[in-house]
Amino acid sequence: MITAVSRALRSPLRTTLKAGAIAAVLAAASSSAFAQSSVQLYGQVDEWVGATRFPGSQTAWNVSGGGMSTSYWGLKGSEDLGGGFKAIFTLESFFRAQNGQYGRFAGDTFFARNSYVGIESPYGTVTAGRLTTQLFVSTILFNPFIDSYTFSPMVYHVYLGLSTFPTYTTDQGVVGDSGWNNAIQYSTPNFNGLSGSVMYALGNTAGENGKKKWSAQALYFNGPFAATAVYQYVNFNNSPGDIGSIVSGDTTVVGLRSQGVAQVGLSYDLKYVKFFGQYMYTNNNSDINSWHVNTAQGGVSVPVGPGTVMASYAYSRDTGGLNQTHNTAALGYDYPLSKRTDLYAAYMYDHYDNLSTGMTYGVGLRAKF
Repeated sequence: MITAVSRALRSPLRTTLKAGAIAAVLAAASSSAFAQSSVQLYGQVDEWVGATRFPGSQTAWNVSGGGMSTSYWGLKGSEDLGGGFKAIFTLESFFRAQNGQYGRFAGDTFFARNSYVGIESPYGTVTAGRLTTQLFVSTILFNPFIDSYTFSPMVYHVYLGLSTFPTYTTDQGVVGDSGWNNAIQYSTPNFNGLSGSVMYALGNTAGENGKKKWSAQALYFNGPFAATAVYQYVNFNNSPGDIGSIVSGDTTVVGLRSQGVAQVGLSYDLKYVKFFGQYMYTNNNSDINSWHVNTAQGGVSVPVGPGTVMASYAYSRDTGGLNQTHNTAALGYDYPLSKRTDLYAAYMYDHYDNLSTGMTYGVGLRAKF
């Protein structure tokens, strides 16, 4: 639009160009710019090179995505409705840069990270659609490797167990994805660092109103100290009745009817070192028996030179099921090249007491936009 005005002013007819026409062109340009400013494009690309050996498996060398964070792109926008109210929306899609395919894995939902619309107000925010779970938020905020599905011990213990790849001979882990379909969430305003949220997901199937998923979370941030508490209950994964068919190499998992998970976490930042701690209790009920799993994680991040050293250890033990232990430790270094780009290197040790030891190590590059 501005280029059009410049051409008009340079033409032989510039002396006859009316002021009203110029104003109209500029108004159109201003209107267009305003409309675009309400929508943001953002995301990150993360690729790493290294080796992976899952417990009980052999070593694979690979160029892969999501070493420190899963690659994704997103669009979000808002419209001011007046009186402190805003209409908001978010659409976020994972992708694998190593092969140019969308999703975290073959068959993944296109907008798997988030896909929702909502209303933001002085009294809180209501969103509906596919939503990131509150358990996932608490899990990644209180461990030094954050949301790494490659190197974070806590992410391994929470999400890489039941019904996920790789499938271990284990009855540990959380049922379901890091995002819930058909969900609605209410989040409170921030009260001096304290906030809360509740979420409910429907089965969207006639006659299956009792098949539900719900969770509640509290978060607190005050200077160097932060804490969380979250509870999650599920009796279906993607569709009502589906968790009864989950098989991960052990008959205690077949016939699973429901799962309840409680997690607490805290962190304290002393500037020269930041401490992280988490505890999680998982209770499973099946047609055959019931069992529970205790999980704990401790970690630190330490500024070293221009970058940060990260270390974390997680331990899980189940009771009433396989009576199995799971030990995972990781060490890494993150080096910022700029505000948006960083290099990292990490090593992770992973062991179930009935499987051969696994390990993952490599170097990667992450670029945000």
